[in-house]
Amino acid sequence: MLSMKKFMRENPEEFIASILLVITTILVLMNVFFRYCLNSGIYWSEEVATSCFVWSVFIGAAGAYRTGAMLGIDLLVNRLPRAARTAVKIIVQFILLVINFYIVYLSVLYINHTHGISTSVLGVSSAWVSAAIPVGFGLAAIYTVVHIVQMFRDIRNGKEV
Repeated sequence: MLSMKKFMRENPEEFIASILLVITTILVLMNVFFRYCLNSGIYWSEEVATSCFVWSVFIGAAGAYRTGAMLGIDLLVNRLPRAARTAVKIIVQFILLVINFYIVYLSVLYINHTHGISTSVLGVSSAWVSAAIPVGFGLAAIYTVVHIVQMFRDIRNGKEV
């Protein structure tokens, strides 16, 4: 079993996403209690809970991508000869790299276009919530580069990719 410090060090994205999910859950449960038991809701909790959830999704997805925990269907790829399988995996990584960087680019454009729009309750810039998109996909792009480098190292060392 991982200690907390080791988990934080080895899985920083999952740790951050976990904390954000805990905050989301606590805020939602508190708001339910306040609304149904005290007949008075916490007016800002839904906005903060939603923002925490959005961040947890994008940061958690980047962490899952880093560790290879994302689901994939590789039934056909696994039936290919080793050289073809390796080529397909490398091509897929380069396609993912392009897609990740393109989404980062589009999300930065989106943030620049909407940064002046405030959230409805707290009145903070919506860019704080939207920034989760380029951060999450930026991390995924970085991890894609790491995966590509590792694949070429494995090829050089004669290992299965």
